[in-house]
Amino acid sequence: MTILVTGATGNVGSNVVEQLVNRGADVRALARDPSKANFPAGVEVVQGDLLDVDSLRGAMQGVSTLFLLNGVVADEFTQALIALNVAREAGIERIVYLSVIHSDIYVNVPHFAGKFGVERMIEQMGMNATILRPAYYMDNEITIKDVVTGYGIYPMPIGDKGLAMIDARDIGEIAAIELIRREQSPTPLPLTRINLVGPDTLTGARAAAIWSEVLGREIGYPGDDTAGFEQNMRQFMPGWMAYDMRLMAERFVSDGMLPDAGDVDRLTTLLGRPLRSYRDYVKQIAG
Repeated sequence: MTILVTGATGNVGSNVVEQLVNRGADVRALARDPSKANFPAGVEVVQGDLLDVDSLRGAMQGVSTLFLLNGVVADEFTQALIALNVAREAGIERIVYLSVIHSDIYVNVPHFAGKFGVERMIEQMGMNATILRPAYYMDNEITIKDVVTGYGIYPMPIGDKGLAMIDARDIGEIAAIELIRREQSPTPLPLTRINLVGPDTLTGARAAAIWSEVLGREIGYPGDDTAGFEQNMRQFMPGWMAYDMRLMAERFVSDGMLPDAGDVDRLTTLLGRPLRSYRDYVKQIAG
């Protein structure tokens, strides 16, 4: 049978596809523009969009397991509900959904609240799924590298409570392991949630200190100016999205993004190796 991956051309999705192929799975990748898809040999690429019901129905024919990833877009919630309903219609009973950690706590942050709504649908409708709840992606740091190296500051207003940042490669591998587990089970497995966290919980000051150590010069942490952060984000994204990011940053500051007891051990056991560290990621992108 076939595993369908949505969001397949993005950072996490492409890692999921690669890890599935490495494990010998039959993979179908959904892409808006198949010409931009660059996947390993054997991956079936289908053109489609999460709001195009006909293309979704076609993509889900013959699919046994679904990996559902939605980008942060204005209609993300609708996209996810449409995709899950079409999956249900197609008889798909094995699902892995990429949500976000603390979606039930960051209730005022649009893309968190939307993902929590999707989780509620999965639960209320009795769908057999693994809900993956990743913390902040280390990979977001690539967008601030030039600011760190050029201005000597760590600009993300992440506060002093701490974020358990995770590498997208670890997310992709854990997702693939769960997809294979569900795919190979003789009967659909019950609902489960897994927090995806990194091995370290980082404050703004600690992140700046790691950059300082890696670069060999002082990197400062100017503090938690979420209004300034929103204005900076508006240079790269629509106003609504920049505001969404500001609301998220405000919850970083007030609540943090902390793992539950046992999360790191659970993931280490699942992977059979240590989680990738923030220091190693910084070394990789700073070189």
